[in-house]
Formats: sequence, C-alpha cells, structure tokens
Amino acid sequence: MNRRAFGISAAASLALAGCSSSGNAVNRFQFYEGPKVTSVVINKGARKLYLLHNDEVLREYEVELGFAPQGHKQVEGDGKTPEGTYVIDRRNPNSRYHLSVGISYPNTQDRANASAQGKRPGGEIFIHGQPNNAKERKRAARVDDWTAGCIAVSNEAIEEIYAMVQDGTAIALRP
Repeated sequence: MNRRAFGISAAASLALAGCSSSGNAVNRFQFYEGPKVTSVVINKGARKLYLLHNDEVLREYEVELGFAPQGHKQVEGDGKTPEGTYVIDRRNPNSRYHLSVGISYPNTQDRANASAQGKRPGGEIFIHGQPNNAKERKRAARVDDWTAGCIAVSNEAIEEIYAMVQDGTAIALRP
C-alpha cells in the first residue's frame, strides 16, 4: 500500500472548509482507498497498534496507554486500558485529542464486574491523537502512558486510523 492512497478528497475539502473554525481542520481528514480494515489489534505490552486486513498487517503504530497500563480496566479512575474484544463504535471529529475513534468498553461483563465491587466501570475509551491544548500536550510529551485509559497515537497516525477504520470493526486489546 503506498501513501498515494491517502489524500484529501476535493468534495470533503469543500464541504469542510465552510464549517472549519481553524486553518488545519481540513487537513485532519484523509481519504483511504485500500483494502478494508477487518480488525484492529492492540498489543499493550509491545505498545503497538495494528490495522489488519484479514491476516495482513496494513499499518503498525506505536501507542501510549493509561497511566497504570498493567491488567484489564476494572473501574472508573483506575488508569488501566481495557483488555478483551470490543468494536469501534463511534468517532469524534471534534475531540480534545485531534481526532478519536471510540471503543465499545464497557461491555455487559465489564459492567457486572464493576458493579460487584460497588463501583462504576468507567467508559469513554478512545483511540486518539495528541491533546489539542498546549498545556496538556506538554504534559503528555514528558510522560509515557499518560491517558486515563485510552490509547494515544501521534496525530498523523490517528488521521490514518480515522480514515481507514470503520464503525463496527472488531478490536482486540491484548496484554
């Protein structure tokens, strides 16, 4: 797959230009014409995210995780990134973190486990880019695994991921 598969479609550029509040907003959205991403795999231990078409790795990215990355997310505020199988279930073009795609955590089992502890499971787990806020960006640059449980990638990476991964795509988060 070559980089020419990515570009900004003229129609999207024109449509977004009128709605954009900043000069770089149009540049965040890429167009992808390659093999369908059939799954996303995150290997937490290796700090890697893979976009796959069946068994073929289309892209590989380095990631940063929650501030307490060992183990499966149990409850809100534990700083852990979930483990298990979920789906990409939403996207946020107006994210505080450049762009973001949502993960379907918590599932029924996650809710039951947290409830058994008398706590909430947390939520709002995303794959996202770097903070838009300059102060947050500086803090994130100084620390590995700085999120509250999300998966952070570079802004360039989230632009590709946002273009390539569709809602409903399976995501496996492995230890």
